Amino acid sequence: MDNFTTFTSRLAPLPIDNIDTDQIIPARFLKTISKVGLGDQLFYDWRYDAEGKPLPDFILNRTEGRAAQVLIAGDNFGCGSSREHAPWALTQYGFRAVISTSFADIFRGNALKNSLLPIIVPPEALKKLLAAVTENPSATVTIDLANQTLTLPDGSRAQFPIDQFAKHCMLEGVDELGYILKQEPAIAQYEAERELTVNTLA
Repeated sequence: MDNFTTFTSRLAPLPIDNIDTDQIIPARFLKTISKVGLGDQLFYDWRYDAEGKPLPDFILNRTEGRAAQVLIAGDNFGCGSSREHAPWALTQYGFRAVISTSFADIFRGNALKNSLLPIIVPPEALKKLLAAVTENPSATVTIDLANQTLTLPDGSRAQFPIDQFAKHCMLEGVDELGYILKQEPAIAQYEAERELTVNTLA
């Protein structure tokens, strides 16, 4: 995993409530344990016609969507099954963050473990973002994870919550196992001191 750094990006609006994981990545694509190629299958049934040809009106098939690293979605994003392929597909496409008013708990956890930042904003902030990108498809936001701030196109800022352990891991560019491995010197020292104490008491 790479360190999650502050970045500015254009937006891909998909203002639909209750987008579930089967819509994010259909079940027929879950046979793989590799992340490779999942970006092409993201939102497949909305993105392509029955012959597999891109639908020109879908946001990811338009210039502004292809240039975006931030997805704006409706309420309760990522509901449905617990498949980790959903954040895999989003990150493989190139998304680094999803903005919504709420996320399904399992999806949010999977996203954070895969360096995809789920940003929760109040409904009024989401409406402001959608209005801004409708008026100007080239509108951008800046995401600063360290300070937990989202800078909107008009320059205003919104704070967003995040689990502090997940935040630390994303900023450091490590997963849970990587975090534990970084503690190896401290763990070794503790074990050595404990063994010394046990031997002394014996």
